This record gives sequence, structure tokens and C-alpha cells, in this order.
Amino acid sequence: MRKSGPQPLPLILLLLLGVGLKSSAIEPLPEVELSNAYPRLSFDRPIVAKSPGSGDSQLYLVEQKGRILRLPQDRETDHIDIFLDISDRKTYVENEEGLLGFAFHPQYESNGKVYIYYTQHQPRRSVISELLRNESSNTLDLASERLLLEIPQPYGNHNSGSIEFGPDDHLYIGLGDGGSANDPHDNAQNLRSLLGKVLRIDVNSRDAGLEYGIPRNNPFRGAGSGIRGEIWAFGLRNPWGLSFDSDSGQLWVADVGQNKWEEINIVVRGGNYGWNTYEGFHLFKEPAAKAVNTIFPIMEYPHSPQYDEQATFPHSPGLSITGGRVYRGGKYPELEGIYFYGDFAMGTLWGLRFEHGKVTHQGVVAEMPTDVKPRRSISGFARDANGEVYVLSFDGKIYSIEPKAAG
Repeated sequence: MRKSGPQPLPLILLLLLGVGLKSSAIEPLPEVELSNAYPRLSFDRPIVAKSPGSGDSQLYLVEQKGRILRLPQDRETDHIDIFLDISDRKTYVENEEGLLGFAFHPQYESNGKVYIYYTQHQPRRSVISELLRNESSNTLDLASERLLLEIPQPYGNHNSGSIEFGPDDHLYIGLGDGGSANDPHDNAQNLRSLLGKVLRIDVNSRDAGLEYGIPRNNPFRGAGSGIRGEIWAFGLRNPWGLSFDSDSGQLWVADVGQNKWEEINIVVRGGNYGWNTYEGFHLFKEPAAKAVNTIFPIMEYPHSPQYDEQATFPHSPGLSITGGRVYRGGKYPELEGIYFYGDFAMGTLWGLRFEHGKVTHQGVVAEMPTDVKPRRSISGFARDANGEVYVLSFDGKIYSIEPKAAG
């Protein structure tokens, strides 16, 4: 989905080869089990799922080819409702294109506003728009669409697409570096480009000439010289999975690597996360001036066993990170505060706890079964209004997470 590469070795083989987690002062986490949350349903390239909040735990699922589905409250039914269908716009042409993100307005219950991110062609671009709920049909009204932002894209990959409302009620938008490989246009470090960034906009106001407002405390607002005031943070390659911790308010961003390293970042105002000077903690572009005031990831992991000795934290290899969610549910207190994330290629589910500025717990919490086909390709995560976390996979399933039974 996000990059091609050699077929990974099964995780069990890596463990037998001694490539798995090494002894460390970092404490392990409880193992979990994944169970099919909707056993009578199958989904086509599920990307992300969300609930409207306000105590409504019903999930709405994005399929990459252009649909948003309203999932049933009854987990044993095969009935499903279509909330939005823009598949006729041909959003999904290349592997990393499509309907890639959506977010409910914080006051969705009263104003019915929803925001979507999708790709389009002729010219190639990313689109962020606002839609209104049709009260009578409980679907999104395409006639109400208001375009907020259209961003030219030079290539078909690295579109990212995560959009999330923060605790401040502003909309945060993840954008990849524009694609190809190695960031050939140096977009991620260029503050005159929106690519390779996290943007922050105010959907409740409009600045002159814009369909949105630029918040006054954005770090580059008013900088002049063509620098884009929408930018909140920069130096990212292909952020896959923006999420806010509902307890701490921290913004988690997993960034898909190029050749050797996958990474997880805690993103802050004005932060520079290093790409394409750095990949993870490692110098990527030589000879090159160091990226200014680089903020390094809280965690990285390697693509290959040969890089494992350099890893900042012991970690089994993977190929393409999928950013996740922090568990804040009430069902399983032992999972409280765990950030669950996965690898698209390996199908491995990992977790970590980040406390007092450091990773205190980390490890594999669910391995990829070796005897299951199709493979579990972890494509996204969801957290419902009750804080329960779900795993989305290109095997067509949505999995719920629960602690593994003893014995």
C-alpha cells in the first residue's frame, strides 16, 4: 500500500534466528488477542474508522476506494449502511491514492459537519473538503461539499491523508512529501511547501482569500517570504496515522521510512522531524547540512536484522509502519495508556507506553499468525467513543483488542 519491497521473513523465523526482542531495561507489555469484531462483514481496503463522540460508540469506516460505511451496533448482523460514496470520482487510481481520511467536527451532533481527504487527477491533487449530514437520510450530502484546500501532488504516492481534530478544536492534516523516493524536491524541509508537513487550520473561520482560518498561534503565521502559515510541524516523509491521546492531548504521528527505519514521533508546535536529512535517528542525506533543530523520534525500528544492533530500542524488524491509538478504554485496565501500532507488511502488532518523556514499556503484543491467509496487513486503527481500540486490516477485517487469556 505505501511502498513495495522484498517479501518479509515470517516473524516466527526471525525470532528463531535471534532477531526478535533483546533483553532490555524496558519492561514488556501484556500480550493481547485480536478477534473479528464484525464476523459477518468483510471490508474492501479499510483505512480508518472513527466514532462521532458524545457517547456514540458507533464506528464509521473509510474504504480506500471511496466509501464511508456506518457500521452496525449489532456485531452479528450483515446489514451495513453507506454514509458516503465518492467512488465514481475515481479517487483510487494508484496504490496510495483514494479516500484516505475523515473527521467529525467536534460539534457534529449539532452542526452535522464532516471533513474528508481524498485524491483527484487532472491535475493530480489532494482535496480536503467539508460536507453536511442530510438529516432525513443520515448520509452525507454531496451537494453541500465545500472545498477547503486543494494541494498539488507531483506523484501518486506519499499522500498520507490522516486528518484529526485536536483538543483545541482545530483540524490537523497529515501530508506526505509528495512522493517518488528520497523527497527529490526537498519538500519536507521547505516551509514554502505544504508537503511533508502537519498542517493546522481553523474550519470555523475564514481568512481573506481562504476557505478556512489560520490560527493566530500557528508557528509560521505571518512569517512572510512565501512561508505557509498553515504549517504546524515539518520534516515528515509519509505520516501514516495521526492521533491525539484523549488523556494527555499529545499528538502521535508514525512516519513511514524510506530504506531502513520506521519511526514514531510526538509532534509539537513548530517541530522539525528531520526528513530528508534524517531517517529516524540516522543521517540519510550525505553530504548534507543537518536539519535545523531536529526533533528525533521517541521510537524507531529497522527494516532488516542487519540494522537491529543500531536500533534505539530493541525491536523486531518490519517494513512499513502503521500509526495507531492510545488505549483509554474502561474494559481492560491493564491496557491503559498503551499506544498500539503495527506494521503493514509484517502484520505484527506492537505496543509501547510513553511516560515522563521516555518509553517505559515496549514490545510485540500480538504476532502475525503464520498459518493464516490472506495475511493480516495492518492498514489503520480506530478508537471508539469509549476509548476501546480496533485494528483494521486489508484481509477485510476489523479486529477488537483484548488481553490474552492466561494459559
